[in-house]
Amino acid sequence: MNLKKTNLKPNSMKSGKLLLGLVSGAVAGAVVGLLYAPKKGKDTRKAISDKGDNYLKEANRSINDFTDSVNHKMEALKAKTKANLSGSKSKEKLNQAKAEMHEVAS
Repeated sequence: MNLKKTNLKPNSMKSGKLLLGLVSGAVAGAVVGLLYAPKKGKDTRKAISDKGDNYLKEANRSINDFTDSVNHKMEALKAKTKANLSGSKSKEKLNQAKAEMHEVAS
């Protein structure tokens, strides 16, 4: 005898039960989380806000340090270029730089 069990339930019923299980699990998790939360909501929001402010301040500080570093390097490069061009061969160096720029642009 072939005793094959067939599942006659349509897929929509399976999906509905799965969705119901997921939603009820999420609600139960939220309730348990609220019951066992170590701080009040107000305190938690303040802690999150303070942490976010600290991250923003640190990011701004890092950005400012980076831009200062780039500015110092640019100023040093300008000074070096100006010093190189002020020598006796400045016209020759200028023409050579123009030629190199023209080659790169081509």
